[in-house]
Amino acid sequence: MTTTFPSPRVAGIPIKRKRIESIDLLRGIVMIIMALDHTRDYFHRVAFVYSPTDLSHTSPAIFFTRFITHYCAPIFVFLAGVSAYLYGSKKSKSALRRFLITRGIWLVFVEVFIISLFRSFNPLYPFISLQVIWAIGICMIVLAAFINVPRQWILFISLAIIFGHNLLDAIHLSGNGVWAVLWALVHDENHFTVGSHTFFVHYPVLPWIGIMLAGYYVGYFYTLQYNAAKRKKILLVTGISAISLFLLLRSGNFYGDADHWWVQKNTMFTILSFFNVTKYPPSLLYTLITLGPGLIFLHIAESASFDFTQGRLFRISQAIKCFGRVPMFYYLAHILLIHIFALIAAWLSGYTFGSMFLHGPVYMEPALKGYGFPLIVVYVVWLLVVVLLYPLCKIFDRYKMENGQRTWWLSYV
Repeated sequence: MTTTFPSPRVAGIPIKRKRIESIDLLRGIVMIIMALDHTRDYFHRVAFVYSPTDLSHTSPAIFFTRFITHYCAPIFVFLAGVSAYLYGSKKSKSALRRFLITRGIWLVFVEVFIISLFRSFNPLYPFISLQVIWAIGICMIVLAAFINVPRQWILFISLAIIFGHNLLDAIHLSGNGVWAVLWALVHDENHFTVGSHTFFVHYPVLPWIGIMLAGYYVGYFYTLQYNAAKRKKILLVTGISAISLFLLLRSGNFYGDADHWWVQKNTMFTILSFFNVTKYPPSLLYTLITLGPGLIFLHIAESASFDFTQGRLFRISQAIKCFGRVPMFYYLAHILLIHIFALIAAWLSGYTFGSMFLHGPVYMEPALKGYGFPLIVVYVVWLLVVVLLYPLCKIFDRYKMENGQRTWWLSYV
């Protein structure tokens, strides 16, 4: 696949920006997979009973349906860092800082007020989940403070966070006090009740900051002046090294995840235990086993051996890249569409429409006791969601390409 790059200015006149297709392809893939996890939340019967990674109840099919979606958030955040660097390579430092801060604030607003409403359909906002969009927003605000820092220091700081934050795993603060809330926002998944509202902090931001800083560092490798062969080699070597380090550290439960693996009742469940790494917050081992394959994919997607130039694979790759070019639009649309489908499914199953106007996470809703469908239904609904979203994303993608240079707000969607 040929990788194209943002074009420089010629005689002070900006040339229309070209996309980096390997990044769009990878982002599109993780966006599609992301919809699977959210569909499972609203449709899978056992999602209301136990966690898909609970080895005392789960099955291999349920476990890996959840595990494959682990790749979405870290790659999404990492590529956001890459994109931030590329955006800044065509702007002044002050313009980049202003963009990162304003877009970061916007993303936090979107998570709290728009996505929370799409998840619950409850305008009273009884619960607010701080998830990946919130994390990206905070990471962008933090990144704004680093754009004048030398790249080598950014790399050092990002690795120090990614490798070192698990040293904080044993620190937990209880209660609804200010320090407990702040610590949850930084590193300890928790939930808090304020009046009639409950805040679920699913994405403590510290490790995600490390991942975005790493992506920002890698963004330089995608600039015009950087050698493509060297870039691909770095991506491949780093990806293989990350997976190798994961296997080494995980094999002896040496470091990098508070939840150790153990020999289980059979070989398959022992494998499940080995890969049952911690996402909230993302442990070092979680980060290694997700970003490692992601970096290798970027290498492969840019190589001649992965050249989609004709036929069905070409059309599929173009559709996937369409999703990757409009990730925010896709994210908002897929949450809304999945919840609408779940509302219809609940009604057809004998529940009232009001049962899908939630007072907490869908799997905790008392009015939905007994609701849900087999895993195969989850996959069918997921594919239906993706198929229906494609024409909408294609229309928005075309509008964005035609108007992005003169319509400022499109860079925020």
